[in-house]
Amino acid sequence: MGDGRHRGGFSGPVSDDELLDRAFLSRVVEPGDEVVGRWVREFGVGEVVRRLREGAEVLPGVSYKRWDGLRARGARAEPGRDLAVAREAGVRFLCPGDIEWPQQLDDLGDARPVGLWVRGRASLRMWALRSVAVVGARACTEYGAHMAATLAGGLAERGWVVVSGGAYGVDGAAHRGALGAGGATVAVLACGVDRPYPRGHTQLINRIAEQGLVIGELPPGDHPTPSRFIVRNRVIAALTRGTVVVEAAHRSGSLVTARAAQRLGRHTMGVPGPATSGLSAGVHELLRADAALVTDAAEVVELVGDMGELAPERRGPVLPRDLLEPGARRVLAALPGRRAARADEVARGAQTTEDDAIARLYELRSLGYVERHGDSWKLTRQAIMSARGGRSRC
Repeated sequence: MGDGRHRGGFSGPVSDDELLDRAFLSRVVEPGDEVVGRWVREFGVGEVVRRLREGAEVLPGVSYKRWDGLRARGARAEPGRDLAVAREAGVRFLCPGDIEWPQQLDDLGDARPVGLWVRGRASLRMWALRSVAVVGARACTEYGAHMAATLAGGLAERGWVVVSGGAYGVDGAAHRGALGAGGATVAVLACGVDRPYPRGHTQLINRIAEQGLVIGELPPGDHPTPSRFIVRNRVIAALTRGTVVVEAAHRSGSLVTARAAQRLGRHTMGVPGPATSGLSAGVHELLRADAALVTDAAEVVELVGDMGELAPERRGPVLPRDLLEPGARRVLAALPGRRAARADEVARGAQTTEDDAIARLYELRSLGYVERHGDSWKLTRQAIMSARGGRSRC
């Protein structure tokens, strides 16, 4: 297997022995185990595997009971078979040090994955360089699904890769939004990548594998558990430049992703929702802390993108009265809304002279804003409607 074909054509400086050892650990150790991560850093992956296989002295930081549990798992592990099954399913196994390994995952320290199982033809390393996580509630509202799909579609159109967890609700909407825009998306699963979960998303996850990437820390055939969903979120956070949360209750798992992103120094963003909705409560709490409020893809890119990728300035429509000279606008604003007024009264309201007020009133009459009634002046219907379109007159 030394020609690299066992990894889907991606070769690197990782030896076949280390590949087998890391595949072994992915079967034996739960994702995100920092104790085992410290062992690998201090003793090397080969020594850790040797001790687990041979039952040598217990490595530091675990009880005898836990050590026996790891050894029992190790006795059943068949990394060579896992790699063969993966190869048959079109899955490659990436290790730290591989050419395709996303180096930003190293920011996780001892919680870094021992390896990643990957379905899809694209380079995970290259895609991760320009990626954003879009996560949120599983039981989202129509608003949440719409915002997730719209954000993801907008990001995809701007050349960004959308990363999410493949779950129901916001995750699925984000993946579909990116795919619908002809863009790139990555699903990070809490199970074996050859076993799509949830089952109701089998077609979606298979489509992502064909057009994008499906990745996970667990070997072929392994199943998800509640704790695996939680630790999976750290990979989503570390892999991307920033995390956007679209709808989340106070105990939503997507908030775990956002907090992991904050700890890693990544951008954390939230999409606001109705204050009366429980599914907005977690996002709003995040926003009250130190997350950035975003409403569309342009605002997300302004944060995570390169210098100069600014969102357009937000402003209301330009009304005809906005084009008036400042002096004319002051005179127009000084006219009462429902009655006529003499020029001296208008001048006092506009803080100008009576002669200047009269000159401005004639100018405004030529533009259709006021009409003369004897010695008094009154707003036309056009002026009243224009004022309502801009700001209320109290």
